Amino acid sequence: MKWWLAPLLLTLPAAAQAQAYQCTVPQGPVSLPRVEPDGPVRQTAITGYTLALTWSPEFCRFRADAPEHTRQCSGRSGRFALTVHGLWPEGRGGDWPQWCPTRRQPSEAQVRASMCMTPDAALIAHEWARHGACMTPSPDAYLQVTRILWNSLRIPDFDRLSRQRGLTAGAIRAAFADANPYWDAEDVGLVLSNRGWLRELRLCYGADFMPTACDARRYGPDDDTEVSIWRGL
Repeated sequence: MKWWLAPLLLTLPAAAQAQAYQCTVPQGPVSLPRVEPDGPVRQTAITGYTLALTWSPEFCRFRADAPEHTRQCSGRSGRFALTVHGLWPEGRGGDWPQWCPTRRQPSEAQVRASMCMTPDAALIAHEWARHGACMTPSPDAYLQVTRILWNSLRIPDFDRLSRQRGLTAGAIRAAFADANPYWDAEDVGLVLSNRGWLRELRLCYGADFMPTACDARRYGPDDDTEVSIWRGL
């Protein structure tokens, strides 16, 4: 495991530990469901990575009473802002690796350590099976690397941004780059709902795990596109 983590630790800045949410780790056993592939196996060369961050207030906007999203959306386990959807390997021409065969599952200790980053055990299982297994044979290494990337980030004040009149996609990208000196605005992709509400950030990395400019598929809306941010109130 160490051989895979070492280059990442050397290239990234020191962990900022600046995630702005409250979270409690589950007290009882944490079990992972079995994940069945919903697409073809693609074992292709990895050219980079995407760290997908979900804006939790928008995700939970119409899911507060959904049993499968109780931990993330009910408020009883914490109040989440950005959460990690997943760390995804990228391939040439948008032909990303996925569903590489594996029988391994992350350890309960690593799942617990990740549940304030990704507050859904089923999503953790899915992301490992679909994406992580194409990056490393070790599911625990996959979760460790994801947490290293996550903890290296400084999260802008999205509450303040949400109150900005005429907020644009470019302004959100600029705010993220201003908070993270290793990042440029062009390295930050966005996903919006059909009505222009922020759903996700897509952070683009090269094969060396350093920030890099997003391609058009991951970049999303133009910089002058108006964006709204749901605060969950």
